[in-house]
Amino acid sequence: MKFAVIVFPGSNCDVDMFHAIGDELGEEVEYVWHDSESLAEYDGILLPGGFSYGDYLRTGAIARFSKVMKEVVKAAEAGKPVLGVCNGFQILLEAGLLPGAMRRNESLSFICKPVELEVENNRTIFTAEYEQGQTITIPVAHGEGNYYCDEETLAQLKDNNQIVFTYQENPNGSLANIAGITNEKGNVLGMMPHPERAVDELLGSADGLKLFQSIVKTWREAHVVNA
Repeated sequence: MKFAVIVFPGSNCDVDMFHAIGDELGEEVEYVWHDSESLAEYDGILLPGGFSYGDYLRTGAIARFSKVMKEVVKAAEAGKPVLGVCNGFQILLEAGLLPGAMRRNESLSFICKPVELEVENNRTIFTAEYEQGQTITIPVAHGEGNYYCDEETLAQLKDNNQIVFTYQENPNGSLANIAGITNEKGNVLGMMPHPERAVDELLGSADGLKLFQSIVKTWREAHVVNA
């Protein structure tokens, strides 16, 4: 399986994501610059965290208009797995690939610490290797991770099992303790915690590695690849 790590001006978790895929997962991965015009050769698309375009206007608001985002939308519509972490989640929201919006943390402070998440739905491309209801430890690092949507959207997220991860102790004020959601089709995931920073026990947790392993396992099963 071949992954693309999308790099925007201001991305700062792209190297972590590259390491998680190339070194820990052992899959093929390449950096793809924000002005690239095709993602056709890649099987999975990863939007890393950081401060794309300095987070001017709103987080992800400028990156949403990068040339590569047209290709990200095409990949999502084609059913390819698309993962946006932290700023990547914010970009997916701005691009309309996921519903809702991000607000400043309730504390109005930047939060950087390990948090415990509950796996709310293990029947997705991204969570197949987890147990339903499993508690995992993944770090967060954000100033605007307070997820919000209207009541109708929240009801839809619940009805369609699109809420994939929730915080056990909400660090930022997110509605319904939401830490990660998918689109209706289930192939686009946005999450504020950083699984790429939890792929080895030396980092304090290896719980994030199963997310990437889930992507590869599900993709290989769908494409009848023996590996």
